[in-house]
Amino acid sequence: MRVLQSVKNGGLAAAFTAGLLVSPLAIGSVQAAETYTLDSGHADVIFMVSHFGYSDTIGRIGDVAGTITFDEAAVENSAVDIVMQSASLDTNHTKRDEHLKSADFFNVAEHPTITFKSTGIAKTGDNTGTLTGDLTLLGVTKPVTLDVTFNLKAPHPILTGKEAVGFSAKGSIKRTDFGMATYAPAIGDDVELIIEVEALEP
Repeated sequence: MRVLQSVKNGGLAAAFTAGLLVSPLAIGSVQAAETYTLDSGHADVIFMVSHFGYSDTIGRIGDVAGTITFDEAAVENSAVDIVMQSASLDTNHTKRDEHLKSADFFNVAEHPTITFKSTGIAKTGDNTGTLTGDLTLLGVTKPVTLDVTFNLKAPHPILTGKEAVGFSAKGSIKRTDFGMATYAPAIGDDVELIIEVEALEP
């Protein structure tokens, strides 16, 4: 599934959630690790899949929660822990969503959550990096690597007294690696992801 663009939720990294981990190090000071909570209203995991080669279907998972622990002095010590509710997937088509939630695909009844837990973080530039972690889907855990971009860390303009961070991430998986093989490869095996996330100080 290839993603063309992120569909914002009220303004799915969603979603999956670590661009801030590649923020430039603080200059002239050493700060302790800080833990941020995902802003559920601004966390989206977007996916795209080829539909028999005719077009690409875009979907999103909108119910994304979790934490990001960010160590500015040593970003490799930072961590990401995310839980997504598979029942929140939405492709803007009711019948298709019902099928995707069935045992043919996401099997929401038996596997209500999708999780991601980081295992490694590395900087690749001033505001870019790679995040490696374990993705668990349909009860199967596989390593996934995301390319992340740090966007902003600043006091929130509306939520007074709270610091906010935001990042974008991209990556891809093969759905058959997780046992989701229905109609593959006619319906694409490759799933491309775009994640847009904001997180807040508790």
